[in-house]
Amino acid sequence: MKTIDRFWIIPVLAIVMALLTACPATEPAGNGDTPEPDDSELFSLVVFHTNDCHARIREFNRFGNTCTQEESEAGEGFGGVARRATVLNQLRADMTNSLLLDGGDQFQGTLFYSLYKGGAAQIFMNELGYDAMTLGNHEFDDGPAVLAEFIEGLNFPVVSSNIIVENEPLLADLVNPYEILEVDGHRVGIIGFTTTDVPMISKPGPNVTFDDVRQSAQDAVDALQEQGVNIIIALSHIGLSSDMATAAAVDGIDIIVGGHTHSYLTNTDDENAEGPYPVMVNSPSQEPVLIVTAKSWGWYLGHLTVNFNEDGVAETWEGEPVLLDASVEKDPDVLEMVESMSDSVYQLQGMIVGHTIYDMPGTEDDTRHQECLIGNLIADAILWESYSGGAQVAFYNGGGVRSGIGAGDITMAQVLEVLPFTDTIATLDILGSDFRDLMEYAVSRAEDPRNEGTGRFLQVAGMKFTWDASQPVGSRIVEIRIEDESGNYAPMTDDQIVHIATSGFLRGAGDGYQILIDKAIDPYDHGRVISDVVVEYIELMSPMAPQLEGRINQIN
Repeated sequence: MKTIDRFWIIPVLAIVMALLTACPATEPAGNGDTPEPDDSELFSLVVFHTNDCHARIREFNRFGNTCTQEESEAGEGFGGVARRATVLNQLRADMTNSLLLDGGDQFQGTLFYSLYKGGAAQIFMNELGYDAMTLGNHEFDDGPAVLAEFIEGLNFPVVSSNIIVENEPLLADLVNPYEILEVDGHRVGIIGFTTTDVPMISKPGPNVTFDDVRQSAQDAVDALQEQGVNIIIALSHIGLSSDMATAAAVDGIDIIVGGHTHSYLTNTDDENAEGPYPVMVNSPSQEPVLIVTAKSWGWYLGHLTVNFNEDGVAETWEGEPVLLDASVEKDPDVLEMVESMSDSVYQLQGMIVGHTIYDMPGTEDDTRHQECLIGNLIADAILWESYSGGAQVAFYNGGGVRSGIGAGDITMAQVLEVLPFTDTIATLDILGSDFRDLMEYAVSRAEDPRNEGTGRFLQVAGMKFTWDASQPVGSRIVEIRIEDESGNYAPMTDDQIVHIATSGFLRGAGDGYQILIDKAIDPYDHGRVISDVVVEYIELMSPMAPQLEGRINQIN
């Protein structure tokens, strides 16, 4: 039985940031010649974890779309809360020493969020017995009111040490810097931290502010240690590389359950992995910090076992994410709950709006680093809608593309899963030299998929550009060519005016595009919802046979 103590702290301490010394391993460095610990003196803690589930309540296909009946019957489904419940029930049997934790971004991504907002995640996180979560950036997408309703209905605490909500009446007292959970007779501290980019990439409102991650994390750790808590888990939504840097700079964290960058860790030979499970980093006091993350969407259930000595230091550990593929049976009780909420989803799934001959994948590797077919579709639709108003160029941020579309019929549900944000078209003019600066910003994080902020990368129409990943930020754009009325592409000049169509989100400095406020000429909020425009464009152009066209070219 777990009990929860709630505490507030006020960050007051300054800390000296340590240099990163990462050392991936499955056992702590320097353990080789020391005697094996007496197992009777160790506390074994099992950590189950998820992150970036993005409203994947039902099983989904390899593109991230909710499975059709045919795909499900063919065994092509992954994830879903019913499968997660099955694995949890199996692994928890006769277990008193486990926690189920989440690294944020339960919101946004499927029709379950479009229809129920945070209500679906709330119901199933309670049902599966989560013990704590932190907030991701997408938890703020519909503002404080929707988030507050979500948190108020949870049976477990929400933690983030660097989110200051005391000035937001809807959220005050709902987000704590840390909590203390009791697990099998041991007190375990849970802290959290969230990317400080939230005001730039979401909608927290003017009353929610974000403090420095490392200082606020150290303050929370210090407060827990003053109360005699020496096992501390951080729930993080800042991305893997930032987690590693934080682990090396903040003393006292034992485990980081990460999210935000959708990173996949495994001890298998999978070439898509970003590192072993867990990644081990030495803290400033040279104690091991274990970092785990479980990709995204609920593909996997993270499963880590750590043995702590009496000082709260990890002595040994083992684990591996559990793939939730079609070989895992769905828990019948949870599945019945899912189906009871699915009627409205089914209605939208059945509305066919077009057809594509080829797959249009929409993973982050596709949308945030290179030209992709789903990005071309969205940018083409925006340009098509805005062309009569004089637009030459259209672009859309890769971070706004949330899934792909497989070959075959295209449904309304699929389009809304690709574009779950209720965003509208905006138009503006910009000087060529400013547009070049804008494109430099677009590729400023694109050279490495492990970077935070890759969602700013732009998918484009009406133009082609070449960039050099080997050059420093600000000097990467080699050439920009603008399409003319004859379909030819001519080099852009710094003194020409470029007529642009994009999203209201980017026009309002979303993803950090402050230049679209500072340098915009005659901006206009068009008003049409982008997903509606994409549906009309698909209806017009079907059957579609999309091809890559060399719109985005990377050298080096």
